[in-house]
Amino acid sequence: MLFLGCIKEVSEYELVISLPNGLSGFVPVTQISDAYSKMLSKQVAQGELLEDLTSLSDLYSPGTLVRCIVTSVEKRADGRRSIKLSIDPKRVNKGLTASALASGMLLSGLVSSVEDHGYLIDIGVNGSHAFLPHQKAQNYIKAVKRGPDLKVGQNLNCVIVEVKNEGRVVRLSIDRSEVAASLATEQQNWTLSNLLPGLVVKARVQKVAPLGIKLSFLSSFTGIVDFMHMDPEKSMNYSPDQVVKACILSINPISKVVRLTLRQAFLHPGGSPNQLSSDRMGAVVEESTVKTFCKRFGAIFELNDGTLAFARLKHLSKNRKSLQPEAFKIGCKHKCRIIDYSLMDEMCIVSLKYRIIEARFLQYQDIHTGDVVQGKVFALKSIGMQVKVADGIKGLVPFMHIADVILKQPEKKYSVGDDVKCRVLECNPEGRKLILTLKKGLIQSKLPVLSNYEEAKPGLITHGFVVCAREFGCIVKFYNDVKGLVPKNELSSEPIACPDKVFHEGQVVKVMVLKCEPQQERLLLSFRLSSKPALEDRKECTPKKKQEAKYQIGQMVDVKVLKKKDNGLEVSILEDEGSVIALIPTAHLSDFVSTCKLLWHCLQEGDVLPRVMCLSDKGERIILSRKSAVISAVQEEQVVRSFSEIQPGMLLTGYVRKVMPFGVFVEFPFGVTGLAPKVSMSDKFVTDTKDHFEVGQTVIAKVMSTDEEKQRVLFNLKVSECSSGDSAAESFALLNQYFMEMKEIRNLLRREEEPSMAQGLCKLVPGKELQLVVQDVKEDGSALFSGSSVTGLTVTATRYHVGDKSIGPGEKIKALVLHVDAVTSKVYVSLREELLKQK
Repeated sequence: MLFLGCIKEVSEYELVISLPNGLSGFVPVTQISDAYSKMLSKQVAQGELLEDLTSLSDLYSPGTLVRCIVTSVEKRADGRRSIKLSIDPKRVNKGLTASALASGMLLSGLVSSVEDHGYLIDIGVNGSHAFLPHQKAQNYIKAVKRGPDLKVGQNLNCVIVEVKNEGRVVRLSIDRSEVAASLATEQQNWTLSNLLPGLVVKARVQKVAPLGIKLSFLSSFTGIVDFMHMDPEKSMNYSPDQVVKACILSINPISKVVRLTLRQAFLHPGGSPNQLSSDRMGAVVEESTVKTFCKRFGAIFELNDGTLAFARLKHLSKNRKSLQPEAFKIGCKHKCRIIDYSLMDEMCIVSLKYRIIEARFLQYQDIHTGDVVQGKVFALKSIGMQVKVADGIKGLVPFMHIADVILKQPEKKYSVGDDVKCRVLECNPEGRKLILTLKKGLIQSKLPVLSNYEEAKPGLITHGFVVCAREFGCIVKFYNDVKGLVPKNELSSEPIACPDKVFHEGQVVKVMVLKCEPQQERLLLSFRLSSKPALEDRKECTPKKKQEAKYQIGQMVDVKVLKKKDNGLEVSILEDEGSVIALIPTAHLSDFVSTCKLLWHCLQEGDVLPRVMCLSDKGERIILSRKSAVISAVQEEQVVRSFSEIQPGMLLTGYVRKVMPFGVFVEFPFGVTGLAPKVSMSDKFVTDTKDHFEVGQTVIAKVMSTDEEKQRVLFNLKVSECSSGDSAAESFALLNQYFMEMKEIRNLLRREEEPSMAQGLCKLVPGKELQLVVQDVKEDGSALFSGSSVTGLTVTATRYHVGDKSIGPGEKIKALVLHVDAVTSKVYVSLREELLKQK
């Protein structure tokens, strides 16, 4: 059966689809299209993320109309039916043949590949090749704002512009105005076997009944419009022979019943149905008026704001036996609660059941991290215990959290149907993910809930649970996956030789926050609650009086390394004879993220660093920078000192201050900051912002717009937009700077305690061919190697870079150096023939 549906939710592995008459179904990730499924299979086979594979959440948005076909209907464990759907054009358009294609037809297509002059579109018709030119896609691409190009797997409403060679070659358009104006006509020769949902037709009213209308359309077709799909503004004014515009909602090939809608939102293809405001979901309506009652289906109500709502038969009373039809005469008043919204019917779904009206939780969005909830044991599984919190809301209690101590046989303590009291550890409404705990120490805790790193202020005392106890200390976890380290010296006032013998996994503990770096998600904790926070930045000696600002931003100084800290290098300024202390953050040791950590590792106390720039002289600490690009920008006056100096089109050099899911915040010398939104971050499509930028990374940003009233500025970080003109010269300058820094690092490495290892690292460069001996082949397909040129180093190749070769311990092979990590003394190599041949 074919349906027109509307995307309700998008998760990592499926689309939840709203269907007509209050139904819903789901499209698994494997039922998008052939091209998308092939890319998924390739990613699974390689075991690595494919750059060209776009996630469902970046391809689809709630509110989008799609054509789909029912592939199966199954009964779930809770007795409800599960409708499995597919939007694959080969299934949806299976009734179409190449010879049946005609200009003006509207049908579904999915992008199968991106070409130089446009896109190949999979329309699911055997023997037919469909092409979408760039110019016919531009205004759609701009409107959906999902990057500069369409992506493989993207679902499109396509209008056939031209048909050649009896349908073997088809040219398409997804221009929004052309799609919205499309109309199915008799000249397009539609038949019952290839008729598609979503087609807009001109129809004639044949018969008007209390619960619907019968229509005729496209000469030989008849269809039904039920009472839920009449236009609310005209529902009392339909008459026989009246000509109306209608949209096909569903086609049942067995019963040959076609259902249509007269609602305005569906009469212009490419549009979206009206949505319910978020504040209405879960609202209790004290008085709703019965408009229609049907013994087989349920009742239609008019709510207090004049909108219509539908209650299924099972939601009209506690059970069917207690249902009293006389209570649902037209005009009767009832108390109800909005429990859902049918996008395809543009109608609220309500319940009159007392327990639902009084329920604390109705949807995942109602539940918050730290909430204490009541539930019933639903199932005991290998990963933990499933708990039903409310209708449609289930949570998981991992095995570690079923009791205060880990139970080997939880089924002896709990049975299906048992009432349990839980606390919410994590709630993700979008992913319908709810993680719970049954640990009494957490449930009964009156201390603050720590659910994000920003709340972890020094001195905060709270409860958490141990997830790891090792020789270095304990890792403690809190809510929303926040975790921190209790170092060995903070475990107790008395020395503890073996932490793993004192603390166990899952143990509830009370801790105090010593230090937190929210941007790096680093949290330092202590079990010594009576001691004051021993902050790393607190001076051991008696602090001096706060210094007046002495150094100007942009001033160059020579410094000497005093101490290496987790967040950078503590240095003294030489011209003040070491009396002024400053900090060079690790991220400011270089313009290159990859060399910052290397430099931090190689530099030692007593090293002198010339020409370091003052970046800030506020507060108790002077902040310095060695970023060449930032220093050059300040010295060449390519900077702004205040918001009033910022002009659209300016190119400014700065560094990433914070990476967020919606974009990155960029900071510049003199304290100016701004946001680069996700869509303006890269020329490539951005799925996860953290894959593209790191905190401290040097960037060149172009000013897009400013808001003087709110003192906000938006930036563009796309390389194509941020070049000053001579991109070749810029690239060579960056490469030259990189090689100079690598030379400096090699010189620093040569003085290490183990000169032979350092010498070996210095000789290893990407692209160098090595003769190695296989030491071990792991279960995941990766391999470890040894050799005379890599003595003391860890040499490894991933399964992908082992390739198709069958290797075993002791075998001699050739390998190509891919990357050298001097900090960890690791060398990554490849055995793939195509790389070795290029050498």
